[in-house]
Amino acid sequence: MALRLLQHRSAEGVRSVIAARGDSAAFLPGVTSVRELALRAIAADRSLAEIVAECGSGAAVDIAQELAAGRLIAPIDHEDPAHMLLTGTGLTHLGSAEGRDKMHREAAASHTKTDSMRMFLEGLEGGKPAPGEAGQQPEWFYKGDGSQLVDPGAPLTMPAFAQDGGEEPELAGIYIIGLDGTPFRIGLCLANEFSDHVTERHNYLWLAHSKLRQASLGPELLVGELPEHVEGSSRILRGGETLWEKPFLSGEANMSHSFANLEAHHFKYDLFRRPGDVHVHFYGTATLSFADGVRTNEGDVFEIAAAPFTLPLRNPLARASRAAVSVRAL
Repeated sequence: MALRLLQHRSAEGVRSVIAARGDSAAFLPGVTSVRELALRAIAADRSLAEIVAECGSGAAVDIAQELAAGRLIAPIDHEDPAHMLLTGTGLTHLGSAEGRDKMHREAAASHTKTDSMRMFLEGLEGGKPAPGEAGQQPEWFYKGDGSQLVDPGAPLTMPAFAQDGGEEPELAGIYIIGLDGTPFRIGLCLANEFSDHVTERHNYLWLAHSKLRQASLGPELLVGELPEHVEGSSRILRGGETLWEKPFLSGEANMSHSFANLEAHHFKYDLFRRPGDVHVHFYGTATLSFADGVRTNEGDVFEIAAAPFTLPLRNPLARASRAAVSVRAL
């Protein structure tokens, strides 16, 4: 059974790490963060699963109950949020161009392929290169640092100036950089890569503005080989009732790019191989409620669930109060 790691914070603020396999879960004695475990594995040149096994097993815990109580925090973090980078790639899944192309086709106002469709087709042709070969580079975006990551269950808050707050159900790779600059993949998380699709639709060159938003990770970090096929569901609840629901697919069998190609094009930059840094890299999605004409409201709840993760990711939508920003001369 696959190993899953969770981070826990008690009502008194004491941090712990939980190891789960199947329906069983227990605290890891003496461990306070997943990052600590990963660095220990790198230093020992051993697998993360081996290091977890060496820790032994503490008290059993009901992770569903702890999630409901609000005691499960994001499954990865860094004591200095500036050393945790949130980035991602788009147009990476089979079918992902359809919704994006629909958003941009009217703006193109011609019968030629949009840049989105061209990029998708190029990825379809060259996004899964043979081992050792260079593949087509994907679309890439920056979301912010660790301060933009909110815990499961916490609100996803759009800025006061945002035109929209929309969900993006997907998978995210979790990485840490070793002391020699080598990137190590810790594992995989369920994710909501929250964006402003109205802003993006107005002008594709505003993609960067639409992506500078918060994001959330499911409480479980899946350790081990990346899955070929992941099938889940994405829902929006309004007033306790389902407003919109749709299945989503991920995993390499459903992608136009391989995980290895996405990793190669992210970590090819020296900037992203700074020792000790943590990276959350969103792999993209093909499923958006916005593409189906849904407009979200404050108080709506996003719910994303997919096996092999056993817990859903839920976040309510909120809007920040307006705060005037001015620049002062020194």
